[in-house]
Amino acid sequence: MRLTIFSRLVIGFIIIFLLQLSVSIYVVIRLTHFEEVPNAILDIDNKIIDYEKKLSDILLSQVRYEKKFIITRDTTLYDRFIEHKNEFTQYFMELQSTVNTSQAENLLMAIEKTYNQYQSLIYDEKKYVTSANDYNQEAYQQKKENAVNLIIDKLQEIRSLSEKTTDKRIKKLGTEVSKIRNAFFVITLLFFIIGISISILVTRGIVKPLTAVKHKTQKIAEGDFAEDLSLQYLSPPEIKELVTTINWMCYNLKQIDKIKADFFSSMSHELRTPLTSIKEGINLLLEKTGKETEYKQQRLLTIMAEESNRLIELINTFLDLSKMEAGMMRYSFFPEDITPLIYQAINGIELLAAAKNITIEAQIDNGLPVVRMDSERILQVLRNIVGNAVKFTPFGGHVKVIALPLKHGVGVSVADTGEGIAAEDLKRIFDKFHQGSNVSDNNIGTGLGLSIVKHIIDAHGGKVWAESQPGIGSTFFFVLSA
Repeated sequence: MRLTIFSRLVIGFIIIFLLQLSVSIYVVIRLTHFEEVPNAILDIDNKIIDYEKKLSDILLSQVRYEKKFIITRDTTLYDRFIEHKNEFTQYFMELQSTVNTSQAENLLMAIEKTYNQYQSLIYDEKKYVTSANDYNQEAYQQKKENAVNLIIDKLQEIRSLSEKTTDKRIKKLGTEVSKIRNAFFVITLLFFIIGISISILVTRGIVKPLTAVKHKTQKIAEGDFAEDLSLQYLSPPEIKELVTTINWMCYNLKQIDKIKADFFSSMSHELRTPLTSIKEGINLLLEKTGKETEYKQQRLLTIMAEESNRLIELINTFLDLSKMEAGMMRYSFFPEDITPLIYQAINGIELLAAAKNITIEAQIDNGLPVVRMDSERILQVLRNIVGNAVKFTPFGGHVKVIALPLKHGVGVSVADTGEGIAAEDLKRIFDKFHQGSNVSDNNIGTGLGLSIVKHIIDAHGGKVWAESQPGIGSTFFFVLSA
């Protein structure tokens, strides 16, 4: 099943969108796990440290109050001691509900046991103090200090455990961040490659057949009407229909071109025979006319002879172009020097140049290499180009012909001082039947000369082009390979 261009683009965009969405979902899920680490630090570790500080402060306050009570026997101080005891118990219970490791729980159990012993010592000593009985105060004092120091040490251990746990969580967070960064990089790179591959496949499936269509249209513009355009099986149906239409168009163009060629060939042959007869008849009449023939009759016969020659030349031009376009023109290639051909073309146009007071300058290098060419056809090229230069150069102008040796051949240029060629016309100057927009009525021709020039130069494997500046003049170049 062939997918349309629209379907291919939509499917490609959906796949790329899903890839991007999956990356985004992956990042969101992993970031959700990241929240657990700072939450655990805030909700557990920081609270444990905070409780440790509060319990240590409360315990030290109790020590101060109980010492003052022993010395002053002020019951108010003992009441404050009891208040701190209740506060210690409350925070201790909150700390118990916060810790989540067995090691911390064991430490809390030891603290609770020692704290109860400390409370019992204070309770017993209070009874001795209030009853004024003698007791070993130093022994009690030592036991109390030992209990308090043990409790503080245990609280410090809990704090240390919490700090170590925090460090572990932070390190774990760093490790996870590194893992996720690497995973994200790998996944992004993989999805990027997949996305690029999908884009290339989708684009290639569209661009490749369109490129084939483009090349075929260029061939059609050059006159190649072969019905040989075909595409791969997976090409879009729209382009497949376009290809079918182009092949059908080529078939019709080929038929039309054949009809045109047949028409030109037939008409040229049909017209050339009677025109030749008319020309010969006119020549005979001109030869047999005596002095008694009126001047007007002789002038009329001369005009008829000139027009017959012009029509025969035009028909020959049509025939040549038809053969060239059909690939039926035969060329005889031999190594020859182009210099005599240049002078021959200039000599053939000198009368017209003299009538317009146009000077023709030839600048030909003495070391021109010999090139393989059909001398008759290259002479035809030179006559066309030099003839056009003289034709479109105004009265008193100048035409310059230059021939120079090139690295692998010969280059010839013909420059004039005419009106020049407009930029829009310069692109089509070698198309058949094309006339420039600035051509005057007196200079209108068939529009076939430069088209024949291009066909001949192309057949020689050379290159021809034109450069022009409106109001200054034009220069035509052609290059032949040695």
